[in-house]
Amino acid sequence: MPDLVRDRLYFGDINDAIAALTGPLPDGTDITHVLSVVSSASISFIADCRPGLSIPAEEVRRVVAGEDGAPPSAVAPGRLMRVVEKAGQGLRVTRMAVPLRDTEEENLLDHLEPCLDFIDEGRKEGSVLVHCFAGVSRSATIITAYLMRTEQKSLEEALESLKEINESVCPNDGFVEQLKLFEEMGFKVDTSSPLYKRFRLKLLGQSYKIGEKIGSHVLEDDPGVSRQPNPSQELSNIETNKTAYRCKKCRRIVAVQDNVISHTPGEGNSSFEWHDKRKGGHTYNKEKDCSSLYVEPLKWMTPVEDGALEGKLSCIHCGARLGYFNWSGIQCNCGSWITPAFQISKSKVDISII
Repeated sequence: MPDLVRDRLYFGDINDAIAALTGPLPDGTDITHVLSVVSSASISFIADCRPGLSIPAEEVRRVVAGEDGAPPSAVAPGRLMRVVEKAGQGLRVTRMAVPLRDTEEENLLDHLEPCLDFIDEGRKEGSVLVHCFAGVSRSATIITAYLMRTEQKSLEEALESLKEINESVCPNDGFVEQLKLFEEMGFKVDTSSPLYKRFRLKLLGQSYKIGEKIGSHVLEDDPGVSRQPNPSQELSNIETNKTAYRCKKCRRIVAVQDNVISHTPGEGNSSFEWHDKRKGGHTYNKEKDCSSLYVEPLKWMTPVEDGALEGKLSCIHCGARLGYFNWSGIQCNCGSWITPAFQISKSKVDISII
């Protein structure tokens, strides 16, 4: 029997999902929505856990990276984000499946808000079961985030509240770090936040380390292209008062302030961590303090897309040397070790307002 977390919100494991999809729960509760957070989105993954069991399903919608608000640059093109289907006996249950492994390196954050919205919608229509395989880590992370958002609880408060209901819950350390980030961003996934950008850069570094191809889909838009006014565009629609960094030689925009990744001063490679704020470090982002800017990988950085470990960064327009990149990291003159690092020397650019 799954645990009742809040009115019409249940938390459980794979066996609870089977029970919900094959009929009312033992206490007579009829689950109308199931959120499956397991390694495979296929309904057969659940059915195979009980030999001879068949669970009918009819797919309603499939969302892959870049579609329906799915972050296009945080995951590989074509990667399945989630599936929504009618499932169970009589197709009476709306099921959303999110394929996620229970590993510390897994990016749960980019799936989080669709999951929380699904729970909200499901509770308005009926009762919702959130489950993973064991009911310990993945589903506990989703429920904890839901309590944080809906009840404005801190991570500690929300997790403790869930543990009072089921003491076995234990999100893995990587998921806990992502929940801390979720709290710092104000109980939302703000992809424009410097905190999110550091998180994303960390994931890119991990992907490169295990040999995944770094294609153009992971590179941010070239500000030198996206910031050029379109003659047909109304002046009032053009963003203004943004800090831009221009190649000193040809004046082409190579980065804007939104692309800059802040860091904290320190000694060695322990000083750059995306969760440094929680360790009490102050943000080291004053322009006068460092001789270089550290930015997101951008689409004009062709050596990065070509797969090199390290190399020069040159202006795509005039070829002037701008900086250097290294997936293994670069030490800033302030003492911080930044990994991975996409460095632009301040002496090679001019600052302007656009």
